[in-house]
Amino acid sequence: MRLRGRKGIRESLERQQDLVVLDPKEYRGRWKERFGNDHPIYVELGMGKGQFISGMSVKYPEVNFIGMDMYDELIRRGSEKARAAWEDQGVEQPPNLALALGNIEFIEEFFAPGELERIYLNFSDPWPKARHGRRRLTHPRFLEKYKQILNEKGEIHFKTDSQTLFEFSLNAFAAVGMQMSEISLNLHRDGLNDKHVMTEYESKFHAQGMNIHRIEVMVGEEAVRKYHERKMDAF
Repeated sequence: MRLRGRKGIRESLERQQDLVVLDPKEYRGRWKERFGNDHPIYVELGMGKGQFISGMSVKYPEVNFIGMDMYDELIRRGSEKARAAWEDQGVEQPPNLALALGNIEFIEEFFAPGELERIYLNFSDPWPKARHGRRRLTHPRFLEKYKQILNEKGEIHFKTDSQTLFEFSLNAFAAVGMQMSEISLNLHRDGLNDKHVMTEYESKFHAQGMNIHRIEVMVGEEAVRKYHERKMDAF
């Protein structure tokens, strides 16, 4: 992806230390200190323009959210959306949101073991060519990284419009022994669900009548245990 950013974008981001983190390595193991509380931390990897993570931070104030992307311009756009979303609530500075500039390839350098409770992967690059499979964010090599940084309640929530990527991801989750749940091949079949905050891509694809595939993956021991308890209670 090539993005044409505004002139002086880095300087603009440097002035937003209340929201933007340009070197997430500095907070490895200390993200709760940055937020100033013990609330769970949810991270969106590859946040795009920030519509999802901004909306989630407003909808769920009891959770700390981090949106991460590797492009300065997307962090800038995300900061604008975040501030606009919170200004609608009469709040100038988003209290439970940070936007971090970082390459997901090095995710274990940004978060300590067990520091996160949930990872969102929304409309990640499908890398359709087979030789690029290792770049997919649901490749087992990434899943092993996620397992390290998620805590005992840890989950991965994944959405995509790509059937090929979804099939690949199901196999990858199974290959590393992850428990899958809430599998949907058409998330909005019965209409939009208020529980789900949509991304920019999701809004666009839904308007075009495209199917959205979604899955929740239980990673942490407590998350897996509660999944099985719910399953047993259902019978």
